[in-house]
Amino acid sequence: MFSFSKVFASVFLAVLCASTATAVPYPASSKYATHRTREISPALKIETYHPLSSYETFGEGIDHPLSKRADASLEDSAVAFVQSRHQLDSDAVHVRSSFESDSARHVYVKQQHNGIPFANAVANVALNKDNKVVAFGSSFVKFSKIADSTPAVAVEDAIATAEAQLNGKFDTENFPEPTLQYFVKEDDSAVLVHAFQVRNEGAGTWYQAYVDAHTGELVSITDFVNKASYYVLPIWKEYPTDGFATITDPQDTTSSPQGWHNDGSKSYTTTSGNNAIAYKSSTSSTTSESSSGLVFNYPAALSKAPTTTANVNAARVNAFYVVNSVHDIHYKYGFTESAYNFQTSNFGKGGKGGDRVTISVQDSAGTDNADFSTPPDGQSGHMRMFLWDETSPERDGALENDIIAHENTHGLTNRMTGGGTGECLQTDEAGGMGEGWSDAFAEWLTHTDDSVPDFIMGAYVINDSAGIRNYPYSTSAKTNPLRYSSIATLDEVHNIGEVWANLLHNVYAALVGEHGFSSTARTDPSGTEGNVVFLHLFIDALALQPCNPTFPTARDAWIQADANRYGGANKCLLWKAFASKGLGVNAKNYKDDTTVPSDCS
Repeated sequence: MFSFSKVFASVFLAVLCASTATAVPYPASSKYATHRTREISPALKIETYHPLSSYETFGEGIDHPLSKRADASLEDSAVAFVQSRHQLDSDAVHVRSSFESDSARHVYVKQQHNGIPFANAVANVALNKDNKVVAFGSSFVKFSKIADSTPAVAVEDAIATAEAQLNGKFDTENFPEPTLQYFVKEDDSAVLVHAFQVRNEGAGTWYQAYVDAHTGELVSITDFVNKASYYVLPIWKEYPTDGFATITDPQDTTSSPQGWHNDGSKSYTTTSGNNAIAYKSSTSSTTSESSSGLVFNYPAALSKAPTTTANVNAARVNAFYVVNSVHDIHYKYGFTESAYNFQTSNFGKGGKGGDRVTISVQDSAGTDNADFSTPPDGQSGHMRMFLWDETSPERDGALENDIIAHENTHGLTNRMTGGGTGECLQTDEAGGMGEGWSDAFAEWLTHTDDSVPDFIMGAYVINDSAGIRNYPYSTSAKTNPLRYSSIATLDEVHNIGEVWANLLHNVYAALVGEHGFSSTARTDPSGTEGNVVFLHLFIDALALQPCNPTFPTARDAWIQADANRYGGANKCLLWKAFASKGLGVNAKNYKDDTTVPSDCS
């Protein structure tokens, strides 16, 4: 989601944090790490709960119980490790998914009881190439009581309840079949739930609903939608005023082997392809090539209304170009088919296909915003770009690169955290970091040399050079005073996200200052320059971190990612950058600490 903290704070409904103290043993200060209150309608607020995650990293790695068995599979090794850490039987651990990257192997599991998985008690295990465990995150629970595994409420009745309360529909043709799961409540009791998706496409809502299978109560939801706003040009430019250009053959055939206009079985001459489709109003309303040979030459007339034919075409082409460019860059750095990315065809490389990004430009459902929905792997991510009415004529968010890149990155972070479920950035703190990662990647795209100037988001669409955030992202504490402790006074995900994005801005500056800058980083991830290292660690850490990470656990995932890929070469540099903003070794409960490990002093 793209929030306008400074200019439009009164326009958007804040996501409220829990007002009551959390249950023992979690301190009240952990509220951002375990809770989030969603306002579904003026009459309905739902407080979601996610058991606090523990997280450990192990540097060069430790053995697991099956280390001496040459025939042990990745999944069996992970299950055995989880069993050993939680003292569980093997039938209490359910493997949900796994994948291998070039630096680590990842397994994502759920706790289960009587063969029924828990929705919100999950774990992830990462092993390095030496078959040693390097990271372990877990929100597994010791439940105080658990409901009978035979439902008393029919799934049809549960669906009717959720549809009524969430003002949406369960799509029997396109959604996964409902499942039985357990859901852990804040008092450590486990209720049996019917789990299924409910969507209202017109209203832009998309939820996973959890309805108590014994009482019929709507227990919780997962919200797949992240809202935001961005504009597009050549991928390294931020605003339309920076100048449009003709880009020839921008597709990366390593990331998109059939190009951008072929899904492996069908070719297109419109803004459609394997990774994305850009349209207005309906998926049949795309922009066709302006001349043969996949030439899309539709100059924007910025002085005219965005709804003119020329500008609608420009918006569709620009959005299609940016989303495909981001797809190819993310792919280069590890967001591949097996790592749960967005493609119609996965070309036999793992993961689930049939889920290219659908981009609705000039969407009529809203103004002054944009959003991105991230359902599980195998279902299309959905981006909506709106018009902005702070100027005359209005301005189109589909013509500002930082907005589109921000939105697209929600798909990356929601898919890679937790193993492709789209359900693991749901607390206030984790959701805030989701906003921060999106801003940080949007900034990464704009760098063209080793300078690290202050970065401003969203200036064009509101015609304000100060942009839509409270502060520019900066290495200067005077320009941007945000620190880890700032979170203690914040209660909204975008404001929390500014803290994380500014912290990553400083990590980026430290890495580029140490290792220099690669001008080919968007197409060549093999370099050792700082901007290349930054994006590798950015994406590697997503797969390593636990479900619903906190600032400290996400920091630890960055440190472990560096150990996995670079042998810890950047350990002290990273610790010093994090500590400079209060996220040192002993930082917790939103209290600053500037301590670094003793070997980094």
